[in-house]
Amino acid sequence: MVQQLEFTLKEKKRGFHLITDEVLHHLPKLPQVGLLHLFIKHTSAALTINENADPDVQTDLNTIFDQLIREKEPYYTHTCEGADDMPAHAKSSLVGASVTIPITNGRLNLGTWQGIYLCEFRNRAVGRKIVVTIIG
Repeated sequence: MVQQLEFTLKEKKRGFHLITDEVLHHLPKLPQVGLLHLFIKHTSAALTINENADPDVQTDLNTIFDQLIREKEPYYTHTCEGADDMPAHAKSSLVGASVTIPITNGRLNLGTWQGIYLCEFRNRAVGRKIVVTIIG
């Protein structure tokens, strides 16, 4: 059986945000065994799985990405949407637009220290649309 739905995340500021609980809130009852696939419908934000316990990880990831891909570089040609736009596209491409998580015994089979992250790369973002596909 395959189910699909779409929802919008609450608006978040720029940074890395743990969204596991918000995602779970939108999900129907999960099958005993299967896969959950999440896809973000945007080109300046991303989804990933990372540390769910220490918020310093979120801060450090944001700092790392801002050092790797800086704003206002003279070689950018896509600049009409603001200084954060082209860097947001590049960061999104590095992280990716989707994650897939196994479902076991009707629950997401994440590791003890794993959580789902929204990687918001724009300074003034809107609520991000997520497509959920459940196979099981």
